[in-house]
Formats: sequence, structure tokens, C-alpha cells
Amino acid sequence: MTTSIHITALDGIVNVNSLFTLAVFIGLAWNPSDPSNSLVTDPNCNPTTRMAENLVAFHVYSFASFLFSSLIALGLKQAMRLNIASSFHFSTRIDPVVYYVNKTALRFGMVISGLGSVCGCGFLMLALINVVQIKLGSFGCGASGHTYAAVVPLLILVPSALFIYVSLMLYAFTR
Repeated sequence: MTTSIHITALDGIVNVNSLFTLAVFIGLAWNPSDPSNSLVTDPNCNPTTRMAENLVAFHVYSFASFLFSSLIALGLKQAMRLNIASSFHFSTRIDPVVYYVNKTALRFGMVISGLGSVCGCGFLMLALINVVQIKLGSFGCGASGHTYAAVVPLLILVPSALFIYVSLMLYAFTR
């Protein structure tokens, strides 16, 4: 048995994944090899082609992870709706929305969907690190203080948020 809370959680996963997928598409539309896109003036700090290749690869991995997560969440929602449609009855009073599904399958699907979102966020963070290196200079360059200033908060905030997300997700499944 599951409730509308699970449906709302699945809706949240799909909505967030949709926003991140939009960010991935915008990132893929950007041309990293255009020399006018970089703020680097020192030729020793110029980005390598490997950074541009990693940027595209991480965007594709991120897109695949978000799409995987969204499809699993939408499949779970559809399974719940099909189950209630087959046993739907009219009532004179207002009943809370309750779906009868296999609880183990629901939990497994939600964990897999959440892990897909976490992987997508990780790959998107790696793509953003490559964007910073292309725009502000590579890490190996001595004059790349702005690069570190942009990347360090990213490396602190995103994993912290993912840790909180995973912790809350696991807490919710133990209750």
C-alpha cells in the first residue's frame, strides 16, 4: 500500500530531473572550442582538447542518468495508477488516495531512481568543473586562482547537498 506522498516524491524526482536535463542541453549547445569563450590570457593556461572532450562526455552521462531516473519514476507512477484504475470504485465520502502496490518493488524503484539522479548530479558537477577550466584556465596553471575560487564551493556544496538528499531518502524508506 502506498499513498499520494509517494506520488508526490516521484513527481519531485521527475521535475528536478527535467530542470537538470534542460541545463545539460544548454551546456551541450555551448561550443567549448570557440576561442572567444575563454577568459584566459596566459597561453600556458589554455584549456586542452581533453577538457572539451570531458565536458561533452560528462554532459552526455548526466543526461543519460537523469533520463534513466525520470523513466523509472514515471514507470512507478504509471504502475500505481494502473493498479488503482483496475480497482476504482465510486464512494459517497472522500477517501484519501491509496494505491496497492508491492512495497518492495516500490522502494527498490525509488532507490534506483534516486541513485540515477545522484549520478546525474555528479556528472553535471564534473561537466561544470570542465566549463570553469575552459573559461578561467586549467588547474595546472599557476595563475588560476579564479578557477579554484569557482570550483571549491562547487566541490563543497554539491556533495553536501547530495549527502543530505541520500540521507533523507534512506531515512524515508526506513519509516
